[in-house]
Amino acid sequence: MQGTSDNLSWLTLFPDLNDLDLPAKQLLEKYVRIVEAPIGSIGYREGTPCGAYVMRLKGKSRVFKMSTSGREILLYRVTAGETCVITTTCLLGNSDYPASTIVEEPIRDALIPATAFHQLMLNSAIFRKFVMANYGALISDLIVLLDEVAFHSLQGRLAKVLLDANTAQITCTHQQLADELGTAREVVSRQLKRLEQKGALLLGRGQVEIIQRSTLEKLANS
Repeated sequence: MQGTSDNLSWLTLFPDLNDLDLPAKQLLEKYVRIVEAPIGSIGYREGTPCGAYVMRLKGKSRVFKMSTSGREILLYRVTAGETCVITTTCLLGNSDYPASTIVEEPIRDALIPATAFHQLMLNSAIFRKFVMANYGALISDLIVLLDEVAFHSLQGRLAKVLLDANTAQITCTHQQLADELGTAREVVSRQLKRLEQKGALLLGRGQVEIIQRSTLEKLANS
């Protein structure tokens, strides 16, 4: 990652921090680093220490868990105006990262070093409320993911991923869909073929075209 200098104009992306008191703003101005990273960069790896609170200013990264067999499952994504729940968990619990993250769209982040983060948590009620509100919202999202993995069929989850692309022509590989769903490529390929046989999809090389959106919607809501 490449470090750059900046003032506190980035705080406009986080309206809940508009009323930060002067000491808190001075602390941020003194310690915050603005960093940028291109597509494919590793933000952090599972098992490494957590050194800073992440506030996303631009771009998107994928947070995922890797099994011992090399299978990946998507936990969530961090986009502009968001924070990272796993980073917050590690800072609050003084623990190492339990997952990894990789940049999907070029990112720009404001990083608050751990010592400054803990000082803000102690001394600024507004910052503390912001952190805990974001933490609670992101935990809720993870519970939704757990519910989908535990109680929804793979075909239904696949249908939801395809619908969430918000386009009829989806450019992706079977492996990318498998990573998104935390399963094997062969399993996804079979499910896609079945949906094609139903007339819901048309499969091409590196592409999936949605033909019958209603069929996918029925599966996604079942």
